[in-house]
Amino acid sequence: MNNAGIGLLHNFEDNPISEEKKHLKLHGETAMELTHAALKGMLERRSGRIINVASIAAFLPRGTYSAAKAWLVSFSRWANLAYGRQGIKVTAVCPGFTHTEFHDRMGMDKSVAPSWAWLHAGRVVREGLADNARGRAVSIPSRRYKVVAAVARIAPARLVAGPARKPKDARTPQ
Repeated sequence: MNNAGIGLLHNFEDNPISEEKKHLKLHGETAMELTHAALKGMLERRSGRIINVASIAAFLPRGTYSAAKAWLVSFSRWANLAYGRQGIKVTAVCPGFTHTEFHDRMGMDKSVAPSWAWLHAGRVVREGLADNARGRAVSIPSRRYKVVAAVARIAPARLVAGPARKPKDARTPQ
């Protein structure tokens, strides 16, 4: 399971480019390297399961985090198609807001998302593993986030961009 990830709290122009590059490397390049490392043994056994933890953000215009997760979804779709006939199942799991330490470590004010939007990690894992076992290239846990992904395909980008991110210690501008 490729589950490494970080989020950047500020807008692209406000982040140092070194942080943006580290962010992209972790979400894309690291997942690709781990998949490549595991693939040869799986091909020899003609069996294997790879799960890449992406995000519902992959379907939304949310900056470089969304762009990196969209790459991971596309990579997973391709790998599932390319290696599925050889017994290897590759799935990008795309949860929405999930109760983990991710948002706290990022320093995000979690109140920007309503309580109904939050998923429990156990549910995300169960649904992702079940979809992988079925050979699905993309897993979107919960109906609410399946709806978000469907709406994102047809709605104007400005309407599906999502709530603003703000630091926990955001102060009112003077």
